Amino acid sequence: MAAERLPVVQEMILATTTEARKVALDKLLPMQQSDFEGIFEAMEGLPVTIRLLDPPLHEFLPKLEETDDPIVRERIVALHEFNPMLGTRGCRLGILYPEIYEMQVRAIVRASKAVEKRTGKRPQAEIMHPLIGFAEELKRMRELTEKVIAEEEAGEFPIGTMIELPRACVRADEIAEYADFFSFGTNDLTQTTMGISRDDAEGKFLAKYVEDGVIPQNPFASLDQTGVGDLMKLGLKRGRSVKENLKAGICGEHGGDPVSVTFCHGIGLNYVSCSPFRVPLARLAAAQAALNEVALASAEGRSIREATALAFE
Repeated sequence: MAAERLPVVQEMILATTTEARKVALDKLLPMQQSDFEGIFEAMEGLPVTIRLLDPPLHEFLPKLEETDDPIVRERIVALHEFNPMLGTRGCRLGILYPEIYEMQVRAIVRASKAVEKRTGKRPQAEIMHPLIGFAEELKRMRELTEKVIAEEEAGEFPIGTMIELPRACVRADEIAEYADFFSFGTNDLTQTTMGISRDDAEGKFLAKYVEDGVIPQNPFASLDQTGVGDLMKLGLKRGRSVKENLKAGICGEHGGDPVSVTFCHGIGLNYVSCSPFRVPLARLAAAQAALNEVALASAEGRSIREATALAFE
């Protein structure tokens, strides 16, 4: 959305052929590479998970009433969706327009090589494909990702996915065949599980639901453990039935909620991710969860993991 690159993004969206789209993508590639180099250097060797393009393309265009350009107006109408959150976004963009994800993967691996050359230390970069619902989607996206990595002669990069659809949780064993890690996208998983639009509900009926006791708390602030949480446990169990040591965590605002962090620790997730201002709270909650786990195991004479597993069944 930055001023210097939005026109190039729009050029890519307005392109009517793959060749024309690639011309715009070639302009975006060095911008993306520069972004990733800055991230890798700032993280100083710590793991970095990069989610590929997720928003629907219409978000990068002006509103219909804001332009008189007939070509732009035609494209806006063509991209219009009644429910964009469930429309052409995430990995669906990568399948329809593989050249977009090819550019982003190329930018990631080139940035990794550049930073390694400057610092002598290889960044721990992980590539994440969003909104996977079918194993075949991740299979194709992994093939595309590995092809670009091979072309760049960049070694190996972990390739994983966002688990943010109920179907992905239910079929996590199939998806895990092509994933090196899972990240439960709990914001969208909550929306798709509950059939609630966060943007619409929080300003309307959700506060009343909490006030009247229909639900115990805002499910977008604190994880719905018995609904969304059960799906997460199922997804984790089925994913690790295929890959026992599958790395898994969550990303979303729930990662900064102490109660949600305790739940995530209890079911065996490896990490939580949240917005920067909530990181101190998340670290404190994670530490407390770990200490409570040790105390519980000691009191019951069990192993730490066994005691926690029983507590969260």
